Amino acid sequence: MAGPVLVFDSGAGGLSVVAALREQLPEAALAYCCDNAMLPYGIRTDEWLVERIIAVCTAAVAETRADTLVVACNTASTLALDELRARLEIPVVGTVPAIKPAAHASRSGHIALLATSATVARPYTQQLIDSYAPDCRVMRLAADTLVRQAECWIAGEALDEQVLREALAPLAEDPRIDTVVLGCTHFPLLRDALAAAAPTDYLWIDSGQAIARRTAQVARHPAPRTSRDQAWVTALNDGLARGLAEYGFASPGLLRLVD
Repeated sequence: MAGPVLVFDSGAGGLSVVAALREQLPEAALAYCCDNAMLPYGIRTDEWLVERIIAVCTAAVAETRADTLVVACNTASTLALDELRARLEIPVVGTVPAIKPAAHASRSGHIALLATSATVARPYTQQLIDSYAPDCRVMRLAADTLVRQAECWIAGEALDEQVLREALAPLAEDPRIDTVVLGCTHFPLLRDALAAAAPTDYLWIDSGQAIARRTAQVARHPAPRTSRDQAWVTALNDGLARGLAEYGFASPGLLRLVD
């Protein structure tokens, strides 16, 4: 029996990919799973994260009978993508910071990567820069505080504009920067607020459309969408439930992991 396209993230960040997925696969059922009980992932060790990501994704795939798994999380993708593909019998689509399109789009050759501290520091990120932006000057800017802001926004809480301004203030150190990579799936949820808080105008680029296009290419026979899509969480949260509803998901169920 055909199942949905399953989107996984540590929290609400994967919702930034949902709109693009619905554009590319308008008839397909989606499911959403977030490991919000362990948010933020950035404070966990890599070894612990790999085991946790595999456990949550495996349980979610079994629960939903997913046709395809979209790992809409940079941390999870860089750490566990190969292992997930080895263990699961369905296509698995990962997420990487949009360094390549940003390098092509920038006129000045000066770009910024706005991401979590874990993504900024990973060797994989440097490999992306070396491969796709060797002639660019890339500012790597850790902005972990924005993850919490995105979660607050999804829950219907007010943003702290001072936090946004402080996170973006270092961009002014290089006035030639014209393009900013939103290197965490949480960050596109704040695109308008970030643009308003930024020291000048930038081109903001994320991976959402690329993820959706790749998913459309590899999805096998996803189930048709008939009503509100299903969602699963690892900790019940009323604010998150409200945010999921705004993105077309039913009230989330509690995902139980196999010990």
